[in-house]
Amino acid sequence: MSLLSFRKTKEPAETTVNPQLEAFLQDYSIEVMPRTAEKVDDFRALLPAGTRVYIAHIEGTPIDDMVATAKRLSTDGYKVMPHFPARIIKDEATLGDWIARYQGEAGVDQALLLAGGVSQPHGDYHSSMQLLESGLFDKAGFKRLHVAGHPEGNRDIDKDGTDSHVMDALRWKQRFNDTTDADMALATQFAFEAKPIIAWADAIKDAGVTLPIHIGIAGPAKLQTMIKFAIACGVGPSLKVLQKRAKDVSKLLLPFEPTEVLTKLAAHTAANPDFNITNVHFFPLGGIKTNANWAIAHGGASAVPASQS
Repeated sequence: MSLLSFRKTKEPAETTVNPQLEAFLQDYSIEVMPRTAEKVDDFRALLPAGTRVYIAHIEGTPIDDMVATAKRLSTDGYKVMPHFPARIIKDEATLGDWIARYQGEAGVDQALLLAGGVSQPHGDYHSSMQLLESGLFDKAGFKRLHVAGHPEGNRDIDKDGTDSHVMDALRWKQRFNDTTDADMALATQFAFEAKPIIAWADAIKDAGVTLPIHIGIAGPAKLQTMIKFAIACGVGPSLKVLQKRAKDVSKLLLPFEPTEVLTKLAAHTAANPDFNITNVHFFPLGGIKTNANWAIAHGGASAVPASQS
């Protein structure tokens, strides 16, 4: 059985909606960047009303572009969650300014706090825990704060391949959850296999980390594109799976979809109502429209665009 479903058609075909998958996709979220958002004429024609839209802050992206994208999405009725990458934030004054601008100009009251992809900090911060400790998000009355999760570990943090430092950080964030008024959750890096994802989710729960998990899933994309992003993001075990599949040259250029991994996760969730994965978060590596159309084809009532509801 293949890991992920492949097909040659570019547009969504008629699909019989799996009720478990439909339920699992309820309140899914998606990630954009200012430059990818510019390519979308009308988000309301693609995303359900009230969808949480993360805005990735890549090194070098001006804060003006980030805030403008947040304002556009907020005006369209979406829940905007910008990234706050600690290592590109110079100091507390910069952090406070970003919070104030998002809040004042775009009505933002939620954020994803993460270390960020750069190796050397640009200033005073190097971890999401320092951003939480600043107290500025609570002071501003942010209602939701998400932090990063890594189903396949994080070599930047645990260079020896274990998960000891990552787990210590998760326990710290769990304790912080008890002190903040904001709702917290883990938003994870993407992965491709259901079984390891389920094992990781169970393991952190057993370790006392009970934060809800919003599991990162790569949206439909060419296999070559997926391999490129997997390498860039350090997705280890999943990369091996992709490389094995890439040996079949006939499939190398075909788009692939996350249908199988999500169907398995949905079935596990239906059989285990206390499962700690509560939401799906899409990385639209093949494009926002492509990802949204896949969700529309498979998500039934959970994916009806705002313009059609």
